Amino acid sequence: MSEFDQKAQDWDKNKMHLERTMAVAGQLQKMVAFKPNTKAMEFGAGTGLLSFYLKDRFSEITLMDNSREMLNMAEQKMKTGDHSKFKTLFFNLEIEEYSGEQFDIIYSQMVLHHIKDINTIFQKFYHLLNPGGILAIADLYQEDGSFHDGNMDVHKGFNPEKLKAILLQEGFYNSKIAPCFVIRKEVSAEIIKEYPVFLMTAHR
Repeated sequence: MSEFDQKAQDWDKNKMHLERTMAVAGQLQKMVAFKPNTKAMEFGAGTGLLSFYLKDRFSEITLMDNSREMLNMAEQKMKTGDHSKFKTLFFNLEIEEYSGEQFDIIYSQMVLHHIKDINTIFQKFYHLLNPGGILAIADLYQEDGSFHDGNMDVHKGFNPEKLKAILLQEGFYNSKIAPCFVIRKEVSAEIIKEYPVFLMTAHR
């Protein structure tokens, strides 16, 4: 069982996860002019927190994640209310080739720093988007490595300008960046550090 499978049951109970998601959703709606009948995909969707906040903006939403337990939690939430526009997709886009439908927007929050090969995942996003589609990425600005406990093999946040250069290299254009949230985390006894989060959008 993966780390995220283990955390799935209590993911939505974390107040910070909820606050961050609301901030990302709010900033995304400021930066993107949504069109009717938009087909969306949340990459690394987890329990679908962000998509549930944005559900009224889209006609269809695919929740893609490689954690079965996270998607199980999302599916439990889909049983209440009218969530007919949602579907889950248990898939590891980092190592698998997706040959399904295309989307008008792909978005994620706090997922990119877990992806080893940024160029390749951006290539895959490009081919998964319809022409004129939008990519929206929320993640950490560069940090000193203290955000994750232990020696996790992840990126220590990002320089957004370098990400913009990679996006341009992979065919995206009109990249925009805005700060959207600050995570406050206790890293040791009585020491709380701040980790700013950005939202970046780009067009295909």
